Amino acid sequence: MKLSDKDPAANKESDLEEKKSNWSCSLIVASLLGAFGSSFLYGYNLSVVNAPTPYIKAFYNETWERRRGYPIDPDTLTLLWSVTVSIFAIGGLVGTFMVKPMGKFCGRKCTLLVNNIFAITAALLMACSLQAGAFEMLIVGRFVMGVDGGIALSALPMYLSEISPKEIRGSLGQVTAIFICIGVFTGQLLGLPELLGKESTWPYLFGAIAIPALVQLVSLPFLPESPRYLLCEKHDQAAAEKAFRTFLGKEDVSREVEEALAEGRMQRNIHLVSALELLRTPSVRWQVITVVVTMACYQLCGLNAIWFYTNSIFGKAGISPEKIPYITLSTGGIETLAAVLSGLVIERLGRRPLLIGGFGLMTLFFGILTVTLTLQDHAPWIPYLSIVCILAIIASFCSGPGGIPFVLTGEFFQQSQRPAAFIVAGTVNWLSNFAVGLLFPFIQKSLGTYCFLVFAAICSAGALYLYFVLPETKNRTHAEISQAFAKRNKAFPPAEKTDSAVTDDKATNRPKPEASSTLDNYIKSGII
Repeated sequence: MKLSDKDPAANKESDLEEKKSNWSCSLIVASLLGAFGSSFLYGYNLSVVNAPTPYIKAFYNETWERRRGYPIDPDTLTLLWSVTVSIFAIGGLVGTFMVKPMGKFCGRKCTLLVNNIFAITAALLMACSLQAGAFEMLIVGRFVMGVDGGIALSALPMYLSEISPKEIRGSLGQVTAIFICIGVFTGQLLGLPELLGKESTWPYLFGAIAIPALVQLVSLPFLPESPRYLLCEKHDQAAAEKAFRTFLGKEDVSREVEEALAEGRMQRNIHLVSALELLRTPSVRWQVITVVVTMACYQLCGLNAIWFYTNSIFGKAGISPEKIPYITLSTGGIETLAAVLSGLVIERLGRRPLLIGGFGLMTLFFGILTVTLTLQDHAPWIPYLSIVCILAIIASFCSGPGGIPFVLTGEFFQQSQRPAAFIVAGTVNWLSNFAVGLLFPFIQKSLGTYCFLVFAAICSAGALYLYFVLPETKNRTHAEISQAFAKRNKAFPPAEKTDSAVTDDKATNRPKPEASSTLDNYIKSGII
């Protein structure tokens, strides 16, 4: 009797036992260490600038007055602070373009190790800026930390997806997102006045960045390199087999080795298109537009404005300064819970409802937030309704728009187009991040309590676009997704030629396989 013919309860129990057996100790340690020194730091740097904002601005003013003999102009101070916040995104864009050559030359694990140099350098620059009396060190440190984040958000998912069994790639992939949330929460926690959020200790908030980097730097070398990298790019089968045994916790790894070899052979026969070629390809025109729109909405929807400026937002909501750090702390907890929940339900509900619903709810709560901020002096309970709206916006974002755009980028494109697609998506992502960090203070200053209507309009436009254009991609192959876009593109995607595989398929009248079954398993598991 086949397994599929057995009782569903027996099938579920068998699948559960198989998944449990895939979680080896080395795999768990590698994922935790990798995420702690990478995605954790990215999340930490998103929130760590909130608590010391008034002290950093005072430091800028004192330095300016000491050098020039007069106080800094308020508009200049706003510009300097905006640059300090948003230059992190420019560094991220630089890091995104660096990760491909670094990954090819150094390998996945060594890229993560080398990346710690950027984190430690940034920590030293920012921690010593007050003592040196040079606010430029803080700005440069934020840029260098952005480079670290850009590399980490590409190298870490690549390493985790290549060391894990395909049965648990989806679950292991959630480690990256969850550690981002934990990093945000940690930045908020350490920023409390009782800890490091004081005028005399704020440089240590940035110096603490070096700790996760050092932990990863001294511990990750004891774990193997990605076995697929060793096998397909270094052609070292003995080392690859040893790495597979370590990560999978079993002696017989012949199936995994053959799968990796087959993937390597397939990739060598595929022409990788450039980003410019991708933009000029008619058969993926609407896929590219959808990725650009979704990724732009991901950053421009206003969540980064809330992360970067939560203290000032709560202050305008009427919350007393002593309570603000503790209210801010709740946002990190909400984000973590929502991210975990999204990972649990994405394969049940699908991408389309979570994306459209998330942006739709954000539109609603941004509208309510605008009303509550406008009327906050009319009743003592209205400021607390503003807090509820902010928490609801964060939960709505993390339930769908916070992670699905990256999944769609992998699902829309065939293997030869995916690297170029991620360059396009990453460029839009980091440039949009930079625009929000740079422009939001001026938007807030000009529009006052109506500033969040801008983000409501963006979320509404994103939800409407996705409602009319985005097909559901859950449990669908690349060919089926391409077919869903074909009518709108008015062009069908060309077949991906892979030498003898094409001839064999035509002879047997079988449907053409995807360029890499392994990569399809990555996508089905939610890993990019």
